[in-house]
Amino acid sequence: MDLDYLRAHPETIPRLVEHQRIRITPLGGAKGGRVERWTLDDGTSLFAKVTEEPNAALPAEGRSLRHLAEPGVARVPEVLTAIPEMLVTAWVDRTAPTEAGAEEFGRQLAALHASGEPTFGAETDGVLATLPLPNTPGPDWPTFYVEQRCEPLLRRARDAGALTAEQASTIESALARVAAAAGPAEPPARLHGDLWSGNVLPGRIGTVDGWWLIDPASYGGHRETDLAMLALFGLPFLETVLAAYDEVSPLATGWHERVGLHQLFPLLVHCVLFGAGYTARTVAAAESF
Repeated sequence: MDLDYLRAHPETIPRLVEHQRIRITPLGGAKGGRVERWTLDDGTSLFAKVTEEPNAALPAEGRSLRHLAEPGVARVPEVLTAIPEMLVTAWVDRTAPTEAGAEEFGRQLAALHASGEPTFGAETDGVLATLPLPNTPGPDWPTFYVEQRCEPLLRRARDAGALTAEQASTIESALARVAAAAGPAEPPARLHGDLWSGNVLPGRIGTVDGWWLIDPASYGGHRETDLAMLALFGLPFLETVLAAYDEVSPLATGWHERVGLHQLFPLLVHCVLFGAGYTARTVAAAESF
């Protein structure tokens, strides 16, 4: 049993695991399950997320990975299976980030975004971490961003007590300004959707080196949202990434001033998931535009 067999017969993977035909090395817990390194008879390593409580998150992640791989312009691990019980992908051997890798990644990300989407949103709803991600298409990006991204999270954060009534009111006022602050209209970009630095993995699969995209929640959105997310928690050689991106696909004037606008969505996600520790930064992002 080797990688080619699993590619040809992905439906057999759960049975092979059950009968201990794959060597499993536990790597720790994850939300709703655990992560593992699997080793096949031929020595090939695979990455697996496994849960005892089947859910929609793992199939959604698999769909997003395949969607990002479709244009063939970015490094995305191959998906072997994505079912409610497990997600299995190629294993990425981590390497140290380099400036050359950052430059290549910036160019690839620009090409990925430029591959485009038919609309702002997606055909199916997604999952971000443990949160439902509504993807009902909108007529334009500001409408989609407010109605499908920020407003549902604002309500959840307020109801959970992560935001006071006054703080929620400040953010509501900011959402009323999104259309005016959004800058020039752009076509829908094919987004990663959760592009913080932890989901960009410098490494190698086989003989292929690069910066790999993992754990996405892909949809059609504004390309500046992915770029703002990269800056949220810091990325090695970020300026190199942005310069290479801008060379391939020049960014609209004033994009620096819109970083807070695009960071508002992921910061609201963090308010819902982790509580009031992200409140001050979320309000500051809203006030920035």
